[in-house]
Amino acid sequence: MRPVSDEDLTARARIRDAAMALFAEQGVKATTVRGIAERAGVSSGLVQHHFGTKEQLRQSCDEYVLSYIREQVKAGTTDHNMEKPEFIETVQRTAPPLMKYLGRALVDGSPGAAAMFDELVNVTEESLTREDSPETDHRARAAVLTAMNLGITVLHEHVSRALGTDLYSPPGALRTGRAKLDVIRPEFVGRELIEQARTGLAKMEAQQ
Repeated sequence: MRPVSDEDLTARARIRDAAMALFAEQGVKATTVRGIAERAGVSSGLVQHHFGTKEQLRQSCDEYVLSYIREQVKAGTTDHNMEKPEFIETVQRTAPPLMKYLGRALVDGSPGAAAMFDELVNVTEESLTREDSPETDHRARAAVLTAMNLGITVLHEHVSRALGTDLYSPPGALRTGRAKLDVIRPEFVGRELIEQARTGLAKMEAQQ
């Protein structure tokens, strides 16, 4: 599944994007099919045609977010993509709406929140290296790293205030990106990947 882009703005994608935005802004319970239709510029009937019920639409949003995260994690660990400013910029452009949706879902405790968290732990565990002791509890590391990253997502407004800049703006993303690299031990994800990420952030900063 592709990340959100101009080319992806079919009626179905517009409905999905509108739903994620409204679910993030006001929660699933307060969001109506009519409101989603108005935000997407379509009829309520078309929303029901593509997704059925609001709950089915929420499930589709969950699946889209998880697919996006899995694809970006995979892409980030191949072909030296983390060194490429264009890759980082694409993630920074496409990720915020999805992360805001995910953060709200976790705070509200939506029906899919537990499943999403568990799947994100699985994705994180798969990305961890096995460079250290065989006795290392990789599952615990993955769970803690996932919780730390999601904490930034859930608290993005507070993090932005503390930094004095929008977390999802290029300057904010640079600062938090570097801070994450400082906090994560290289053996967790591999020293080479950490250095690639530092190089990519430096190149992106030079272009701004």
